[in-house]
Order: sequence, then C-alpha cells, then structure tokens
Amino acid sequence: MTDITTPPALPDHLSTDARSPHFVAAVFEHDIGIRFNEKERTDVTEYCISEGWIKVPAGKTLDRKGNPLLLKLKGRVMAFYR
Repeated sequence: MTDITTPPALPDHLSTDARSPHFVAAVFEHDIGIRFNEKERTDVTEYCISEGWIKVPAGKTLDRKGNPLLLKLKGRVMAFYR
C-alpha cells in the first residue's frame, strides 16, 4: 500500500530561513515551485503573494553576519507544488 500524504496549503508569506517567523517546515517536505512574472524561479528565498514580491540572493555578496544579501523584486507571484 502506498501512503500518500496531502501537502498542506501554501501560505501567503513563506521563507526558507529557519529563524524566520514565516518558516513552515511541513511545506518544505514537498517540492515547491515559484512563478514570478510568468517565469519559474529556483533561487527564491522568501515570497509574499498578497504584497507581490520575492527575495532572491544578490550573487555571492554576503551581509556582515555571513548571510546572503537579498534583493526584493516586485511583480506577480504564484506558488505551487510540483
């Protein structure tokens, strides 16, 4: 028998950083896709659908704490399970 679990509903605001209050571990047990301005992005670290923005790393640049420096891009955001 196969044990098929239904994925939880995708939240409006989600972050990949475990220290963020917008991190939901149950969502990351499944493969997630982000479509930004009709193109699929694989480098998104945080998104908000209702406000219409994503955060992506700015190359190899790091902030003073050693975390990637993030750029906030505005546009149409759609999250989905693959």
